[in-house]
Amino acid sequence: MFRLSRNPRELDFPPVEQASPEGLLAVGGDLRPERLLEAYRHGIFPWYEEDQPILWWSPDPRAVLFPHKLHVPRSLDKTIRRGHFTVTLDTCFRDVMIKCAGPRPQYPEGGTWITPAMIEAYTKLHELGRAHSIETWQEGTLVGGLYGVAIGGAFFGESMFSRATDASKVALVSLVRQLHTWGSKLFDCQQVSPHVLRLGAEEISRRVFIEHLTAALTCPDRRGRWTLGSP
Repeated sequence: MFRLSRNPRELDFPPVEQASPEGLLAVGGDLRPERLLEAYRHGIFPWYEEDQPILWWSPDPRAVLFPHKLHVPRSLDKTIRRGHFTVTLDTCFRDVMIKCAGPRPQYPEGGTWITPAMIEAYTKLHELGRAHSIETWQEGTLVGGLYGVAIGGAFFGESMFSRATDASKVALVSLVRQLHTWGSKLFDCQQVSPHVLRLGAEEISRRVFIEHLTAALTCPDRRGRWTLGSP
């Protein structure tokens, strides 16, 4: 297993083709913004539990959603058009991460892979204009959202949460529609799930994913705070 150095001048990852069959590529290193951005540029992301060293992954196949292929089921589209939720961008990034880390039916003790160190690291990326959140609200209460990292024309979705029916779906659809308006090429879902498949996500090989990612990274960055509806 490839071990990463903590030397701030050594950011290189091994080729993604060296990942294990499960997608595990490397161990160690740190969560500095420079290293995280270098990882995402090569289709790599951290995923580990609090009692583990930092583990870096590049799964094969990869779940992706191409913004121009977004599919919105009729019932969900009706919910969006009825205005049951207010949707915002980048208004409470840390709160979204904390709620993503909180208890959910499949993880009653909390989403342990979103450690305090992860929250601090991605909040720093947000402050640098590289990580973003989208939020859904009901009567002033935060009930859903997701967060991720943006580089060029690629958005790397990390996690989402929902405290009301369809809240996270509305957030995802709203974000992907906005990304499409901006000309983004790729929404990385990382792992496949029935939730993203219903919205048009598909599984592609890692090789094809890297090809799409390389093309998406040629698009200009959109750094800073995001707002819905901006051109």
